[in-house]
Amino acid sequence: MAEDTDKATSMKIGNIEIKNSAALAPMAGVADCAFRELCSFFGASYTVTEMVSSKGIHYSSKRSAELMELSERERPAGIQIFGSEPETMAEAARFALQFEPDFIDINMGCPAPKISGNGAGASLMKNPKLCGEIVKAVTSAVEIPVTVKMRKGWDDNSVNCVEVAKIAEANGASAVVIHGRTRQQYYKPPVDWDIIRDVKCAVSIPVIGNGDVTSGKRAKQLYEHTGCDMIMVGRGALGRPWLFREINEYMRTGTVPREPDQEEKLSIMVRQIERMCSLKGEYLGIRQGRKHIVWYIKGFKGASSLRNQAGHISSFEELIKFKQKILDKSAGC
Repeated sequence: MAEDTDKATSMKIGNIEIKNSAALAPMAGVADCAFRELCSFFGASYTVTEMVSSKGIHYSSKRSAELMELSERERPAGIQIFGSEPETMAEAARFALQFEPDFIDINMGCPAPKISGNGAGASLMKNPKLCGEIVKAVTSAVEIPVTVKMRKGWDDNSVNCVEVAKIAEANGASAVVIHGRTRQQYYKPPVDWDIIRDVKCAVSIPVIGNGDVTSGKRAKQLYEHTGCDMIMVGRGALGRPWLFREINEYMRTGTVPREPDQEEKLSIMVRQIERMCSLKGEYLGIRQGRKHIVWYIKGFKGASSLRNQAGHISSFEELIKFKQKILDKSAGC
């Protein structure tokens, strides 16, 4: 059994006690309320909403406000905001309070061109002074903790997350999340865990490590390599929300729990999409759920054909038939 496996079982973000070992990353178009609730059920330490535009809030966007809605099933939970104007970000943070988040998260890591190309997200890493002004404006606007999610830097010639993390701490941030890639890398390998360790050594606030955690063993390796206080899981949980259970169990005992069988995986999938339908209506819930179906069936026999079929599911009834068809075929019926 691995030694010291229970070291990462709790921490604090401000005055909020966070238990377990891994949080769910705020993934746009993926980490909606239904998925966040499911990951919480399987042991995610905390969740964060999809990123919300501060300008959208400023201009009274209904969609932006909807993204801030939280449920009691997913707490502790934060609301992530993005933008490049300190006062507008502060305004968005104040607006978010009506949804009673446990903390506010500032996005300084999104690599998408429509975000970073407009001065927000990862492009903020090119302007450390502005980063500090934004953190100061938001922490001054709300009394709940504020966290910052950032990348290693903009590119390999401007790796500056240690500097930006120090600035965030100096301006009142309660924790920082470090994704060990530059913006120019997007999600391409390799991920740099050394830089997460460097940030951990440079600040006194909690540091959450992020990047390429796909198993309990990998999670423990990240903890041991970086000394970080907690980890954050993103793409590794897509179609595998039970990954959080695996990580928590491995960190506590050094053992890997049993992987859900095919029927269990499909039941979890149906549960998630049923919740999406209840929150968004069947039309949107099913259509937005199609990509989740593809993630759940990865590795199934005949996955290529199943992916094609998944793209044509248009009702919850068809989803149930799709599930049963897979089980019947698996049983040789």
